[in-house]
Amino acid sequence: MHVSLDTMVDTLKAAAESSRLRILVLLSRGDLTVSDLTEILGQSQPRVSRHLKLLLEAGLIGRYQEGSWAFFRLTDTDNSRDFVQRLVSGISEADPQVVRDLERLAAVKRKRQDRAAEYFSENAASWDHIRSLHVPDRAVEAALIKLVGKRPFQSMLDLGTGTGRLLEIFAPLYRRGVGIDMSREMLTVARANLDKAGIANAQVRQGDIFSPPVERNAFDLVTIHQVLHYLDDPARAIAEAARLLRPSGRLIVVDFAPHNLEFLRDQHA
Repeated sequence: MHVSLDTMVDTLKAAAESSRLRILVLLSRGDLTVSDLTEILGQSQPRVSRHLKLLLEAGLIGRYQEGSWAFFRLTDTDNSRDFVQRLVSGISEADPQVVRDLERLAAVKRKRQDRAAEYFSENAASWDHIRSLHVPDRAVEAALIKLVGKRPFQSMLDLGTGTGRLLEIFAPLYRRGVGIDMSREMLTVARANLDKAGIANAQVRQGDIFSPPVERNAFDLVTIHQVLHYLDDPARAIAEAARLLRPSGRLIVVDFAPHNLEFLRDQHA
């Protein structure tokens, strides 16, 4: 996609400032809040917010709400995202300022992992019990990998992402991955898992599977893994997922076959 001379000048002006370039470098490694960026950059919140506003207006980054928290990310637009990635890839990671920023970013991510570990430890027992009632995860993942194949693609969306596991196993194939989940606690776990795995090309955000906060006709692969049986209208969720696919995109659904095991319904929803 080509843009006008004036548009390109405005875009370059927005990026051509030390703090804003630092923000782009940080967001290229994952989504962050204003508080995260304030802590990493060592600047006041109003100043950081001003930089973010200019980057938003230039279409270089995006913003989404998760409860009372606002997260910032690189733009979802493929061309603008590629432009930013090329821009930040030319900045040396050995630059003293970048080194300090990445050290502080690592500290912020460790805090996330600590919160996720605390939540997981409180709930792991029930999760492990429920998972023992299912087909083994490895068998499901092997089947998914076989279905998807080895050919790289542009974008993936995981609806009801939970711990972000599908985003993790397909990360080598997609350029941009997005996970949606209603549970903020699960999103905390998913972010920590993606950080731990060193996956910077995926993000997770809070949203309703019936009205996901993503663009339509934009994804090559959409997955719905062990989610439909919790919904009151699974057909509507599938119809919405189909609208999110690009032409020739693929939708993969993993769920229970029909069964008469009432304890799965009564005890495990």
